[in-house]
Amino acid sequence: MTFDRLDQILSRFGEVSLAVVGDYFLDKYLVIDPALTEISLETGKEAFQVVAIRHSPGAAGTVCNNLAALGVGRLYAVGLIGDDGQGYELRQGLTARGVLLDYLRNAPGFFTPTYTKPMERRPDGSEVETNRLDIKNRRPLPPSAETEMVQCLREVAQRAGGIIVSDQVQEEGCGLITPTMRRALAEVAAENPHLNILVDSRTRIGYFHGVMLKPNREEAAAAAFDEPPAAITPEIAGQAGQALSRHAGKPVFVTCGADGILVCTPDTVIPVPGVPVEGPLDIVGAGDSASAGIMLALCAGAGLTEAAVVGNLVASITVQQLGTTGTATVEQVRQRFREHTELWEKV
Repeated sequence: MTFDRLDQILSRFGEVSLAVVGDYFLDKYLVIDPALTEISLETGKEAFQVVAIRHSPGAAGTVCNNLAALGVGRLYAVGLIGDDGQGYELRQGLTARGVLLDYLRNAPGFFTPTYTKPMERRPDGSEVETNRLDIKNRRPLPPSAETEMVQCLREVAQRAGGIIVSDQVQEEGCGLITPTMRRALAEVAAENPHLNILVDSRTRIGYFHGVMLKPNREEAAAAAFDEPPAAITPEIAGQAGQALSRHAGKPVFVTCGADGILVCTPDTVIPVPGVPVEGPLDIVGAGDSASAGIMLALCAGAGLTEAAVVGNLVASITVQQLGTTGTATVEQVRQRFREHTELWEKV
């Protein structure tokens, strides 16, 4: 892959229309200054003092953050949130990034899923995350909400050039991507063969049919083998990717951290090298940033391995942003490619 080819792909990002379907969370950061800790008069326990608050869209929202930073032309959010303060903040964050909220609906009795992240401020000004507080919905999604979301999915499939699915909630049926939604995705894929659909699922990547998949190597092995080995070598990851590709009927992108991405079909495994990065790293959200880069590139006319190159480049930039789920710009992607031109000569 040459720089000119990369530039050709990146220059088309503004023409792409995408939808992100899935579990929208709010990432809420509470910055605590230990030097200000007080003792509660009521309980006698330490009362930690919050000195700063910041928030951003998380989970499916993290994918949106990355797509917006990369300059996607039009972006739809498809999901369910609660009619609460966290939902208000989530909508604010998405709107600020230019995301269209036509299909982001409120569900009665539904929490806006939230990752509350207390961040302890150190004397040098850096921050370290302490125990997270999670707000999730632990009851099955009501059938009426499923029906509404299936309709939203079908409508957005006629407006977008590609769909990224973010299946974040681990409890089956308690997030947006229920068995009913998976069946609807397979039907939409069959009815719209031109439509790129890429699925990222934390625990159910092997349940999807007729769509491209993007597991990490551990998720791929867990889905492909009854007893996955303790050490997932590149060879084993490739075999898992091929098995998933046979099952889904579409290509599979197996992310392997610093080792890059394996592009798998039933008959082939093509390794795309990772980008060497130095210094302290924060891998939270790296998979979401890779998904954004892969899908934007595919919809901009890239081939499978070219899209994996873009996904690797984007993720290599975001993991260097500490204490947040980072994003990358097109210019940063260009610069990172220039820094490692030798990696791409055989891709």
